[in-house]
This record gives sequence, C-alpha cells and structure tokens, in this order.
Amino acid sequence: MPKSLVIVESPAKAKTINKFLGDGYEVAASMGHVRDLPTRELGVDVENHFNPTYVTTGDQEKTVKKLTKLASKSDSIYLAPDPDREGEAISWHLVELLKEVAKDKEFYRITFNEITKNAIQKAINTPLEINMDLVNAQQARRILDRLVGYKISPMLTRMVARNKSSLSAGRVQSVALRLICEREGEIRKFVPVEYWTLHGDFTNKNRKKLSAELYSVDGLRINHQGESDEKEESNTLHIQTEAQAKELIERIQKASYAIDKITSRKRTRKPPAPYITSTLQQDASRMLGFHGDRTMRIAQSLYEGIDIGDETIGLITYMRTDSVRIAEEAIGRVRDHIKTTYGEKYVPKSWNVYKTRKSAQDAHECIRPTMLDGKHSPDKLKSKLNNDQYKLYKLIWQRFEACQMAPAEYESTTIHIAGGDLVFRATGSVLIFDGFTRAYHDPEDQKDQLLPQMNEGEELNLKSIEPNQHFTKPPARYNDASLIRELEGKGIGRPSTYASIVKTLVDRNYITRQEKRFHPTDLGEVINKLLVDNFQDIFEVGFTADIEARLDEVEEGRIDWVQILKEFYDPFALDLEKAPKGIGESLRSLQEPTDIECKKCGGKMLKKWGRTSWFLACSNYPECDYTAPISEPEMIETDVECDKCGAPMVIRPGQYGHFLACSAYPDCKNTKPIPTGIKCPLPGCGGDVIQRRSRRGVVFYGCGNYPKCDFVAWDPPIDEPCPECGAPFLVFKDYKRKGPTIKCQKKECNYSRPADRPSPLQKTPDEMLRSLMKNPPPLEKKEEEKKAV
Repeated sequence: MPKSLVIVESPAKAKTINKFLGDGYEVAASMGHVRDLPTRELGVDVENHFNPTYVTTGDQEKTVKKLTKLASKSDSIYLAPDPDREGEAISWHLVELLKEVAKDKEFYRITFNEITKNAIQKAINTPLEINMDLVNAQQARRILDRLVGYKISPMLTRMVARNKSSLSAGRVQSVALRLICEREGEIRKFVPVEYWTLHGDFTNKNRKKLSAELYSVDGLRINHQGESDEKEESNTLHIQTEAQAKELIERIQKASYAIDKITSRKRTRKPPAPYITSTLQQDASRMLGFHGDRTMRIAQSLYEGIDIGDETIGLITYMRTDSVRIAEEAIGRVRDHIKTTYGEKYVPKSWNVYKTRKSAQDAHECIRPTMLDGKHSPDKLKSKLNNDQYKLYKLIWQRFEACQMAPAEYESTTIHIAGGDLVFRATGSVLIFDGFTRAYHDPEDQKDQLLPQMNEGEELNLKSIEPNQHFTKPPARYNDASLIRELEGKGIGRPSTYASIVKTLVDRNYITRQEKRFHPTDLGEVINKLLVDNFQDIFEVGFTADIEARLDEVEEGRIDWVQILKEFYDPFALDLEKAPKGIGESLRSLQEPTDIECKKCGGKMLKKWGRTSWFLACSNYPECDYTAPISEPEMIETDVECDKCGAPMVIRPGQYGHFLACSAYPDCKNTKPIPTGIKCPLPGCGGDVIQRRSRRGVVFYGCGNYPKCDFVAWDPPIDEPCPECGAPFLVFKDYKRKGPTIKCQKKECNYSRPADRPSPLQKTPDEMLRSLMKNPPPLEKKEEEKKAV
C-alpha cells in the first residue's frame, strides 16, 4: 500500500517526526539543500534577467536519487523543511526535481514551529502552498552573495595572495569585518584623558558609617567621564590632576557636614522579552561563554528532538527567528506554570506583550520550551542531555518563564551630604519584590547597596577622604554578543547568518579571538582597506542594511526580485571594472619607509605587504632584491633530540602553526610536526600521531614513526577499539549539527557516541607546546588557579 512521503532537512528531525506519524507515512531527509549554484562557475546569467543555473553535486545526487525513488512509490508528498526562506527554497527545489516522477501526485507544504506530536499532526491536517515570495527572496540573497563572492574573491586571491592561498569577500561578512577594523582604528587613535574622583567616609553620632562620592563643588557637578562637550563644560568640574585633587581635599577637610536631603522612590524593572536568535546568542556568549555557531548547533539539537526515555520530542521551538510573538496557548500554559511553581503574586494581571521589530518575520514564534511541566523541566531532563544542551535549555526555560512574570520592584535611595558649597552623594538600591528575577537572573545586574538609616539635618563627621585616579577608556572591542547586537541594530544580516559570519572571518584568519574579544589580523585589515577603498558602496553599512530591507520587500511581495538584483549589479559592475587598478594603487599605498639599512646594498628598507603578512624589502628594487622578515622568528628550546644529528630541536613558528626544527640549521634541515598527544592506534607501534598536510593543503593524521609505521587517517584517531565491530580504533568527528562525536572508522559500522570534550586532543596545543619546552615560562596566576580547580 503506497505511503505519503514527508521530506525534512535532517536525519535527526526525520527520526523524531517518524515516531509521531503512523504507518501511512515515510519520513526522509533532504540533508539540507538538494541543489545549488555550481561551484566552478558563476551560474548566473546577468544578461538574461539574472537567470540562475542550479546543479546537484556529490552527496546531493545520492540524496536526490533516493528521494526520487521514494516519491515514485508514494501517493502524496509533504514538504516539511524549516519555516523560513531557506526552508521554502528547499521545498521549491524538491518540487522542481521530483515533479517528473510524481506528475499525478499532490505536493503539500507543511510548516510548524515546534516538533511535538500535536504540532506535526496539525501541520499535516492544514497543508499550505509554497510561498514563491519567500523563495524569490532566498534566490535574490543567494545570487547577490554569489555575485559579490565570485567576482571579488578571485581578484583578491590573484592580486594579494598571488594565487598561493585563497582569499574571500562576502556581501555581509566583509561589512562585519569593516566594523571590527574600524573599532580597532578607534582604539589606536584613542588618547586617554586623566581625571580624579574623591571618595569620603562619614559617621554620625551613633557611629553609623556612610560612604559617598564628591558630587558637586560650587554648583558644578563633578565630571566622572574625564571628557565633556562645550555645552557640558560650563556646568561640570573636571578634576584633571593630582595637584587639583589635593587642593580640593584641603578645602573638603576644613568644612562641616550634615545631611542636606534624602530622597527615596520605588521603581519597577520589567522582564525581558523572550529569546529570538540574536538575543539567545548574546546571552549564551555573555552567560555561558558559547560562540554563536556553538549556540546554534546546540539549539538545533534541542529543536530537532531529544530521546528522553519514553518519548522523543523537540524541547524548544524553531531557533532561527526574529519574532517575539508567543502563541496564545503557550501564554496560558506558562501563566499556569508560574502560578504553580512560584505563586500567584508572580503572575501579572494580564500577559506581557512585546513588540516585534518591523522587519521581523512575525509568522514565527519566539524561542521557547515546547513543554512547561515537571516532566520536561531542565533539572528532570539533566541526565538525558549533554552538559551544553542542559545549560542552553535551562537558559531558554528560565527566560521564557521570566518574560511572563511580574516586574521586579526596587526602592532607590539617594542621600546628599552638604558642607557649604561642597556636596557628596551616596546612592543605594534594595530589591523589595524579586518578580521575574526569581526565575531569570542576569549576572551583570547591579548588586544591592544598603544605606544606613539616617535623617535629614543630621550632622556627620568626615573620617577620611580618598583621591582616586582614573583614565578614560577606549571603546571595547567586539565580542560575540556585542557584534551580533551591532549587526542586528544596523539591520545587517538575518538571524540565520550571525553565527556563520563570525565563523567565516575566524576561519579565513581575518580576525582572531583573544580573551573572547575580536582582533583583526594584519591580513584582515589589509583586505578591509582594499574592499573599502575600491567598493565603497557595496561594503558600506547603510547600503548593506538597505539591501536587507529590499529583500524583506521581496518576501512581502512588494517588489520583483530581479529588480533589486539589477539595482545592485549596475553600479557594482562599474566598480569591478576599476577595481584591478584601484587595488594595485591601494597595495602600493600600504608601503612605509623605514630607517633600517639594507644588508646587501646599504639602501633604505621599505615595509611592504606580502601574500599574507608584512615584510621588509629594499627600496632599490629591482637593482637590489634583498628582503627580510619584519622580526626574527622566536625559537624555543626543547629537550627533544634530532633523530638525524642528535642536536636539540627548537620550536619555530610556521605558515601552518608551530613545528619542531633542528637547532643545527642550516647544517641539518630536519623538521618534525608538533605531536598531537594521541598515540598511534596500531598494535605494537606506540608512536605519536602527528598532523600532516597533503600537497593540496588538506589536513590528515599519520604516525610519527613513518615509514616504519604506515598508519594514516583523515580524522583524529582515538586509541580505543570499536565495541560493536572490533575495529582497532575509533575516530573523532566534529559535525555541524550533531557536534563533537566519536564514531567507528569503518563506513559499514554505525557505532557512534557524543564526545565528552570539544577536541580529541588530550592536551590543548598550548599545553603540548609547554610540555616540549626546556624552560617553559611560568603560568599566569589565573591559569594556575584554573588548573587547581
């Protein structure tokens, strides 16, 4: 008997939905997009209304073949990819590929915001048609990205990297890079301004202590920022130097003090809106230390379904959304849950309503738990979730509870202490009703500051006065949370793209993370300058935001998608014609003269940009071709002996990271990779597994005892036999959706399990380097404390 075919994107989603539907359905996965623009050609006919050419390649062909076979045997086809532009486009591509074998069969589009039995059955019973406005918005975005990437990236690779490495530009990623580089420029230009504050400790006749800051002098308020504009200058006092502070202290010590005024007021703090993609990524970064791509990978697993013993269920709603809308039935459930869990006083009289920004896709809901009962609470499911899943699920659960709870109430008190024309001020705030903070607590919230009970007119004694020196600080570098907030605020990108933008910039070595902040690399700053100089409109923040707004208009059916492509491409084509000459001029403008003498001819050296870094070159080129690195590479001594000459080996930096080199160079040119800390899994070998690169630069793993041992693997090996098939070792894979996984090396064996750490290495690269050093530098105190813990 024919079955209805239900097609979703991922196997995990298919597995969960299959358990909700009866025997009359077959659920299969498309594995994401089933066709795309070709990889080795533009695939867009710019002369013929930007007509795209779509192809299937590699694994896509296998998937399509499988789906075609299933579609030919089914009686109807339900298209159930995600409820967004990408999901709608996947549905349309599936129809285009399957309609030949399913001519007499009905195609239905079904959408749902949560993967629960009720939601799936409701979607099956109320099918829709494919929304071509959504499809065209996705096509327009894809073609825009292809035009920018395919036209500019090869130019950068050819002119900057000279075809030695691949460089890329992206319509949105390059604007994010620009923001990071411009922030770095602001920090370099920043000049700190000195300013002082004065802190006084007072007591009353009952010896109650009160601490206060100097607030005003002669009616002028103390400037606590160090800088002020002309308008503020006449109303504030900037204590600029220690001498000025000491002069004020002498005056303060001579005055008599009394409490001039006490003001108290109650204030309420409203709960935050439920999570959308951007705010979830921001909180996961601030509160859990998760990068954007890690957050989305975990959220995907919670959405697609978790086996909790007696059922498999999606624990959260769809995680790519910019809408704060909550379904009415969910509001009723959460209000009942709050009343039962926290008490009636925590339930507001009417539910809290949040405004979704204008450009949001309001057909979606916010990110929330699908079930709000004791059985599905984070603590009940802790044993069924891995640590990352538990942390993120708990955060989503608590934020959703909080968004429908009563406001928190505080009592704020301000005490003004006067000594003639000198005024000190003390402020305090006390929580009198915890409200939503009972469920959701932001670690950045200010702590309560209790003030002693005192009365107006009460005399005080000044016990001590302490001057404090400060300097104004430059703007902070972006981190995951602040960059996402900036991109969202400026209307750049979509919820589904924020995580991939940062990942691409890091992978391309355009930026690095240092102490969770983004620093542009030299390469990143050079690429940014070339793009901004030669494509001023395309990589301008406002222009990119305007394109996003136009794509929204396509989605709403208010504008033809080909029209915005034409509006974009005509000026872009003119920039492309001028770019080769302009990029050459920009590269030459990067040259800087130095006072360093050429060791070959005595001329002056120039600082120039190479393929991926700065170097020194003689200014007399081409008569003199002498070049030198900007600085000599640091070499670190080790206790490792060279296996060719016996001399000690040193750690040296290279293009692909650190490596071991013989200290007797150039007499001995022996080099070795840094060991990974993983032992060779072949019986009787005992060698160290090392990371190697093929001639094409692809990373693979081999035994350090080569050629005596011929072990080789594409994935990092785990020295543990497969418990199912007995294979001598397992391998480590970091899947985009499933996350870190340990699996069997044999394709025919299906054994796998979640990895308990994000890397197969027993030691981090830094720890491995330290273990090889002859005299490792002392660990910073913070690191020692972490290791002790």
